[in-house]
Amino acid sequence: MDKKIVIRAMDSNDYEKVMNLWSTTEGIGLSDADTKANIEMFLNRNSGLSCVAELGEHIVGAVLCGHDGRRGYFHHLAVNTVYRGRGIARQLIGYCLSRLKEQGISKCHLFVFTNHQRGIAFWSHMGFYKRTDLNVFSKDI
Repeated sequence: MDKKIVIRAMDSNDYEKVMNLWSTTEGIGLSDADTKANIEMFLNRNSGLSCVAELGEHIVGAVLCGHDGRRGYFHHLAVNTVYRGRGIARQLIGYCLSRLKEQGISKCHLFVFTNHQRGIAFWSHMGFYKRTDLNVFSKDI
């Protein structure tokens, strides 16, 4: 009997499996901000917004989702290469967008590396548009 992929809220117990997925997925930029403590803080602050795609005991997809009270944000969308092309990313995104909408958030942003053509094509296909009127600035504190 084939197992079904289940989309569910991410929790801190998923950290090791999700980190393994992210660290083996092209286009995902991990940093000191992605420690277990920081991800737990993000999940607690944005309860129920981030999600995983689970097949049995295996996490085959994941995305962080949160908001600042005005705009939603996606971080680190990843689907295991073996399971791509099955609509898993679309399901993860749909889960997050519906929960953002429930919380009164009507716009969502995300970051894609400028040289990650596959990611740019994917997000464009999903109806997201590239902003050309702003730049992202960062500072380590």
